[in-house]
Amino acid sequence: MGELIWAGVFMGLGGTIAMDIWAEVLARGFGQNRPNWANVGRWSAHGLRGRVFHDDFAAVAQVPGERALGWGVHYAVGIAYGVIWALLAGTAWLNNPTFVPVWLFALVTIGAGWFLLHPGMGLGWGLSKTETPWKGRIMGLVAHSVFGLGMWTVALLAAPGG
Repeated sequence: MGELIWAGVFMGLGGTIAMDIWAEVLARGFGQNRPNWANVGRWSAHGLRGRVFHDDFAAVAQVPGERALGWGVHYAVGIAYGVIWALLAGTAWLNNPTFVPVWLFALVTIGAGWFLLHPGMGLGWGLSKTETPWKGRIMGLVAHSVFGLGMWTVALLAAPGG
């Protein structure tokens, strides 16, 4: 069980780093806005205080260290997803990792953003209250695909003979 957990930690880290590299490529190469981890930190801090859903997130009070907290939450969630995947997939998959199962899992993880984080920040279910919800949804699916690719890459490197 310990091996599965450690494998999941490293896969989650690899996937999250891949996602961050992707965000940087989009920012530098295409002028795409970088994720605002301060908002995630603020949302998380207020969630711990009992307020998860906000109608007007711009009116939500800032919290000290919210950017660092947001980055920490981003990596903690990525690691948690990696561990969950490793426990679900088991040693058979880790010994012979294939892309499609981990990619499908990574796509499913976007549900937390669409149905918890986004409505929590007043953006609506699946970004429905934004100017371009489908663009945001597609970009999210691509980012989570990159997350899955990162997890798979780490699994391939760690697999016997990898």
